[in-house]
Amino acid sequence: MNNIKIAITLLCSMLWVAFAQGQSIQRAEPLHWWVGMHNPELQIVLYGSDIGDCEVKLPKAGMQLKKVQQVENSNYLFLDVEILGNAQAGTYPIELYKKGKKVLTRDYVLKDRDKNLVKAQGVNAADLIYLIMPDRFANGDPSNDSVKGLRETAVNRDSMYYRHGGDLQGIINNLDYLEDLGVTALWMTPVLTNDMPQASYHGYANTENYEIDPRFGTVDTYRELGKELHKRDMKLVHDVVPNHVGLHHWTVIDRPSSDWLHEWDTFTQTTYKDQTMFDPYGTQADKDLMEKGWFVRTMPDLNHQNEKMQKYITQSHIWWIEEAGVDGFRIDTYPYNDLAFMGQWTDAIRSEYPNFSFFGETWVSSVPNQAYFLGGKKVGQDVDTNLEGVTDFQLTYAIGDALNLEKDGANRLYSTLSGDYLYPNPLANVIFLDNHDKDRFFSTVGEDLEKYKSAFSWLLTYRGIPQMYYGAEILMKNFSRPDGLVRDDFKGGFPGDEVNKFTAEGRTESENDMFNHVRTLAQYRKQTAALQDGKLLHYVPQNDVYVYFRYNEKQKVMVVMNCNDEQQDVALARFDEGIGQSRQMRNILTDESLDLPESIALKSKQTLVFELK
Repeated sequence: MNNIKIAITLLCSMLWVAFAQGQSIQRAEPLHWWVGMHNPELQIVLYGSDIGDCEVKLPKAGMQLKKVQQVENSNYLFLDVEILGNAQAGTYPIELYKKGKKVLTRDYVLKDRDKNLVKAQGVNAADLIYLIMPDRFANGDPSNDSVKGLRETAVNRDSMYYRHGGDLQGIINNLDYLEDLGVTALWMTPVLTNDMPQASYHGYANTENYEIDPRFGTVDTYRELGKELHKRDMKLVHDVVPNHVGLHHWTVIDRPSSDWLHEWDTFTQTTYKDQTMFDPYGTQADKDLMEKGWFVRTMPDLNHQNEKMQKYITQSHIWWIEEAGVDGFRIDTYPYNDLAFMGQWTDAIRSEYPNFSFFGETWVSSVPNQAYFLGGKKVGQDVDTNLEGVTDFQLTYAIGDALNLEKDGANRLYSTLSGDYLYPNPLANVIFLDNHDKDRFFSTVGEDLEKYKSAFSWLLTYRGIPQMYYGAEILMKNFSRPDGLVRDDFKGGFPGDEVNKFTAEGRTESENDMFNHVRTLAQYRKQTAALQDGKLLHYVPQNDVYVYFRYNEKQKVMVVMNCNDEQQDVALARFDEGIGQSRQMRNILTDESLDLPESIALKSKQTLVFELK
């Protein structure tokens, strides 16, 4: 009998060994966390073969297990834990048991928060944002151009649809150029791993939440970029995509549960009809199609009603702030998200970082449409998104009309801005001429240099946070359709380039003229509080001439924009309310000072910027 018992015991031990050898915890996300966070609660996602029925123990004091959540997929466990106040930085084992026997252990790391890391400063109207597509700006490390094991390995700079080799190191190498230009904040299109078989360069279909795309660099490279920006008193804007992921995201390939994504019987694409989200007469079915339909076939729509998904998204975004020193978020495809969740998401991040800032992409058709997605419930929203700023597409359309329409173009700017009463804080809106999805503005104005200078004079003196697209300062051009040429390379950023546009010597006379125009205004704006958070006063346009003032108690700037095809002599007597007691003026672009004249002569499509004294 004793021999039988011994044999059974040995057999059971061998079976447990075999079981354990066939199992592993392949993932634990977040990759690590920190002690001393405002919110002590943490959701740890464990992923491994058939671990779903395991018991879990956290034997080390400091990290307390509150709840183990099992899901449909037996390869997942969701652990709700609390980081206790007495927790110390170090390694915390997570032990998995079956039938009372320990079968797996995964060490989890809690870190001390880096008190020397600058982070969460927020981006505001004192900033000038420079938007870069990392793959197209500069290649600082050719060794990572192609990475084996990823679905796309081709590198071909002759095509807009393949990768070109730009990376984070290339951006770090050219930060002095951006600082000299007057840039104070850097926004890059997403830099997380985008392991998709086609067009992976743009980043908007991430397949990992805690990993920098290895073709761009590493988490350490990204952290170094943040440090180098902060050394120069510049900020890091992180592009987040809470609405969707790439089709090859690991949680899509092996879904935790049937409600992880918005699933349909057949492929169902969003209608792109943002109006359904606020239409008082709309149907719930139309709202569901807008919010729950997939953006495109390769971008599955995440289910924001799933509480585990909510935590997964929120924690991953907090992780990048704490890990890399991020200062603000640009939020992709904002209207397609569940707005109630977005309000909670914003609150969770602000509870950790009170000065953190957000602006959401709202590619919509009117001022009221934009205003609806902002926080404050100023226009009768059902929920408060707590969002402070949007990408102001309406002013983008208006400045294009102002410079291109044969008549009454100036009134488009005036009329659009007059709708600012709908915004909780108009200064938080991001204004721009173009971006990675739109025609380059130099082409929009027919490569007319005077019009283009006027556009930048407007951009850098109007209300809100100005954003410019890489290469705009050196007359990069082209249209977004049909060939996506708005995403061309910045010449000089890649090995073998015949010219280097990062230097004055490599630029043409016209390119230097434009570069100096932007630089002069951008550097002036950095020193002029009236152009940052000052008040704005504008006049109804006459003869297609638009005049506005930016001012505070100590400074006053007057901008005169001639949107007419003819030269205009603009009498100043009409603008007494704006001019006030000023008797002298300085032309910011020429540095010429003069006594206040009775009138000003402007060439066709010219804009002048004056400091009044």
